[in-house]
Amino acid sequence: MIAVIDFGSQYTQLIARRVRECRVYSEIFSCLVKPQMLNCKDLEGVILSGGPGSVFHARIQPFKHFFELGVPVLGICYGMQLAAQIFGGRVKHSEQREYGPAEIKARANPLFAGLPKSFKVWMSHGDSVMKLPKNARIIGSTETTPIAAFRLPNFYGLQFHPEVRHTQYGFRILNNFLTKICSVKKLWSMKKFVDEQIVHIKKIVGGNQVICAISGGIDSTVAAALTARAINKNLVGIFVDNGFLRLNEKEEVYKNLHHRINLKIVNAQNRFLSELSNVKNPEKKRKIIGHEFIKIFEAEAEKIKNVKYLVQGTLYPDVIESGKGIGPSAIIKSHHNVGGLPKRMKLKVIEPLRMLFKDEVRKIASVMKLPSSFTERKPFPGPGLAVRIVGPVTRKKLQMLRKADKILLEEACKLKKYGNIWQIFTVLLPLGNVGVMGDKRTYDSVCAIRAVYSDDGMTADWVRLPQEFLSRVSRRITNEVEGINRVVYDITSKPPATIEWE
Repeated sequence: MIAVIDFGSQYTQLIARRVRECRVYSEIFSCLVKPQMLNCKDLEGVILSGGPGSVFHARIQPFKHFFELGVPVLGICYGMQLAAQIFGGRVKHSEQREYGPAEIKARANPLFAGLPKSFKVWMSHGDSVMKLPKNARIIGSTETTPIAAFRLPNFYGLQFHPEVRHTQYGFRILNNFLTKICSVKKLWSMKKFVDEQIVHIKKIVGGNQVICAISGGIDSTVAAALTARAINKNLVGIFVDNGFLRLNEKEEVYKNLHHRINLKIVNAQNRFLSELSNVKNPEKKRKIIGHEFIKIFEAEAEKIKNVKYLVQGTLYPDVIESGKGIGPSAIIKSHHNVGGLPKRMKLKVIEPLRMLFKDEVRKIASVMKLPSSFTERKPFPGPGLAVRIVGPVTRKKLQMLRKADKILLEEACKLKKYGNIWQIFTVLLPLGNVGVMGDKRTYDSVCAIRAVYSDDGMTADWVRLPQEFLSRVSRRITNEVEGINRVVYDITSKPPATIEWE
C-alpha cells in the first residue's frame, strides 16, 4: 500500500488516483492520522499532499512521524515545504508566486529517471523553500524557484504537482517513485474495486430495501448498477424531475433505465422553483436543492417498507470542492449531494463511488459492461440548469437556456473532436445589454458558451473551438432564442475558474 497523506489539497485524491493508474493500491489518510494506523506490514511508501495552508501557521512537529516509518516519502508542494522546515531548512513567503505552467531544469536522480533535462510542470504555490536542510541537494529548479525539487536520504520533494495532466511526465515521475524508489508490485485493478464494493454493499445493507438517487448520468447509473449486483431486487431507483433538466431529459432517462432497475419518477418542478424564488447566492441555491432532494427521498422511502439506506453517485471532486475531504480542504462550492445535505437525515447514505473521479467511473462502467449510451454522456450537474443560470431562476430563463443548450449540442455533435470534449454547455448571465434586431433597439440577455477538456474534472483547459462553429452557434441562438441578443465564449482554464459558473 501507498499512503497518501491529505493536508487539504484540492488534488489529494488525484495523487491517489494516479498511483492506482500505475496499478498500485493507494489509500488516503488525514494528516491528523495516528502513527499506528500507518505502521503496517503492507506500507511501502508515503506521499504528502499539498494544501491551502502555510508551514508558518501550523505546528509542524506532530507531522515528523511521517518521516519515521522506514519507507520512502514523496512530498508535493506543502509536503515538500513541511519536510524542509522539519529538517532544518527555511521556507519563506515568495515575493513572486507561481500559479500555472513553468519549465523545470532537472538533475539526474531516480525520481527523474528517463526524463529530459528540462520539461513543463504545473505550479500552484505562494511559499517557497529558500534554504535546504543539511545533507539535502537540489534536483530541480525553475526560473523563479531555485529549489523546485530536492532530495534527502529516503525523501524526495517537489514544489510542482506531478499528479495533474498539465505536468509533462508527471505520470512517469510518480511511477519512478513507486517502482524505482519504493520497489512496489503492480497488482491493483478496477475489477478488484468493483468486486470489493459489491461485497461491501452486501455487508452494509443486509436484507434491507435501498433507494438510489437517479439522475440519468453515468455516476448515479454506475452506483445503481453496483448496488443492484449486490442486492438485486431490493433496490428502487428514484428519479426526481426538479424542473432544471435539459430538454427531453426525463423521457430519455426513463427510456434508458426503466427496464434495468425498478425506477420511479417524481415530478417536483413547482416545489423546487418555489424554493428558489429570488435566490441569487449560488451556495444557497445548492443547499436548498440538496435539502429538497433529501426531503423527497425520505418521503418516498416511507412509502416502501424497510428502507434504511440512500445510494448516491457522489464522486470525489464533489467532496473536495465542498470542503468535505479527508484533510483540511477549503470550500470551493457546496455540491448539493455533499455540502447541500441536511445535518440530520432519516436515511443513511451509501456512496460507493465517493473516492473516484469521473474517468474512473467510466472505466468501472466498462468493466460492468454498461452500454456506451451511459459511458459517453457529458457530465451534467445534479442541480441542473439552476446553477447554469447565474442569479435567480425563473421559468422564462429556464426556457431560454434549454433552447440555447439544445442548439449548442445539436451543432457540437457534428464536431470531429466532440468525443474528446469533457463538457460543453451554455450559461445564462444576469446581464442586460443593448442590441439591434430588425433595425430596432433590444435590451436582452447574454449567453455564455463553455467547453473544456479534462480527465477528471479537477483541472481543465478550454477547448479551441473552430471560429465557423462559434459563429454558427451564435447566429442560431440569437435568431432562434427570444430574449438573448449576445453570445460570448469562456476561455478560462480550471484553475483559476471552476468548470461550472456557479
